[in-house]
Amino acid sequence: MHPHQTLFIALLLMAVASPPAAAHGSVTPEDDVCIIRVGYYKAHFKIYLPRSNGHRDYCEDVPGSGETIFVMEYEHSGLGDVPIDFRIVRNITGQGVFTNLEDVQAIDNLDAVTVVHHAAAVQPDVFTLMYNFEEDGEFVGIVTVHQPGTDTPYTAVFPFEVGFAGFGWWPWFALAAVLLQVNYFLMNGGLARWRKRQRRRKLTVVAGTDNA
Repeated sequence: MHPHQTLFIALLLMAVASPPAAAHGSVTPEDDVCIIRVGYYKAHFKIYLPRSNGHRDYCEDVPGSGETIFVMEYEHSGLGDVPIDFRIVRNITGQGVFTNLEDVQAIDNLDAVTVVHHAAAVQPDVFTLMYNFEEDGEFVGIVTVHQPGTDTPYTAVFPFEVGFAGFGWWPWFALAAVLLQVNYFLMNGGLARWRKRQRRRKLTVVAGTDNA
């Protein structure tokens, strides 16, 4: 196989078959569900907009404001035995989807940017939190639990946007179309013809200089 073909196929598979996911902290897609990791604890993570979007669930970003329900269905049974502290703050870090725990810890007054805080409490079967977002914007969810016995804190953060539902698949199809055009250009000798034209232009310039 021609080297250019190998490169093209690799790029196409990376762009279309497995488009890169945005860096969204401790919530990650896994086997068609979203998983939040808090230390060694794991839970299925879902967000609902019951009034506007019914039973449709979202992984992080949601398409609009209004009544929003956050749900964690415990994959690790131990989560039902420990107090869970859940806080949502306005994202003032300037890091967007790349916001991490260190960025959140650098906020001087966390209470001042907090929009809702569910103080640490045990919810045995499933954790739920409802909040009515009155406006769109960037936010960060902060989930904290303490390991029983040692009281070691584990914290997960996940930046998300209210009023944004992603770009869908069309950018990846557009990228695939561009790569197809590049592949067509390379496979039909376009690069070689371009190099020949460049060499001819250089020869013409040199010849014109010599005649002068």
